[in-house]
Amino acid sequence: MRLEELAPPEGARHYLKRVGRGIGSGHGKTSGRGHKGQKARSGGAKGAMFEGGQMPLVRRVPKRGFTNRFKEDFAEVRLSELNMFEEGSQVTPEDLRKFGIIRRACDRVKILGNGEITRPLTVRAHAFTRSAREKIEQAGGKAEVI
Repeated sequence: MRLEELAPPEGARHYLKRVGRGIGSGHGKTSGRGHKGQKARSGGAKGAMFEGGQMPLVRRVPKRGFTNRFKEDFAEVRLSELNMFEEGSQVTPEDLRKFGIIRRACDRVKILGNGEITRPLTVRAHAFTRSAREKIEQAGGKAEVI
């Protein structure tokens, strides 16, 4: 194969519609825009939010509250969900994702104190509630902050 033999796949290239090039072209005179009217004019296309002069929805609806750009987002895991791991094992966020306990694409994991833990585990997470930390340590395990 040589450089001059390269060609694009069939159907990848097609001719541009050449408008305003005389009657014989089929796209002469009005160039496919019809007669008069807003869409026939240059600059006649209105924005996506334009509603014919009516007050647009985005401006009619009241605005309230705000979004905190610095909010720390955690994937929350209940303590009772950790009972599926073997006694004495180390539980990391990667293990939680592997077993489907965490499904969201979230960087940080927080262990909540909901439920009971029945076996000693070393749990590694980004945050723990006070009750979760106490219950893990009562069961003979360790709560390590990453």
